[in-house]
Amino acid sequence: MAWNSDELARIGGADELEIASRRDDGTLRPYVTIWVVRAGDQLYVRSAYGTENGWFRRARAAGAGRIRAGGVERDVTFADASAADPGPIDRVYHEKYDHYGPKYVDPVVGAKAAEATLALIPQDS
Repeated sequence: MAWNSDELARIGGADELEIASRRDDGTLRPYVTIWVVRAGDQLYVRSAYGTENGWFRRARAAGAGRIRAGGVERDVTFADASAADPGPIDRVYHEKYDHYGPKYVDPVVGAKAAEATLALIPQDS
């Protein structure tokens, strides 16, 4: 499954995204607000506090959940993207969020942040 151009534009253009992972019983955990970027035809999220951050650990362990951003709400699979080329993802984070300043952007760019990157893969509706 792939994102359609409208979803990519709306979610990728949103300043923030709400993300919730699934519990073992299939229910959603509470939503957490994070940043999201679009690089090419893919959407990515990163944990500003590394791979031990609670929402990131739960999302990676669950492998699935739901996102809301830009008026779009979709069930997604969380795919490990730590091996993806971090350069384009870093560039988009800088382009989109540098106006917040290095205090906020620095934790989501660079080699350490790349380890805590998830690709959001849309599931069938």
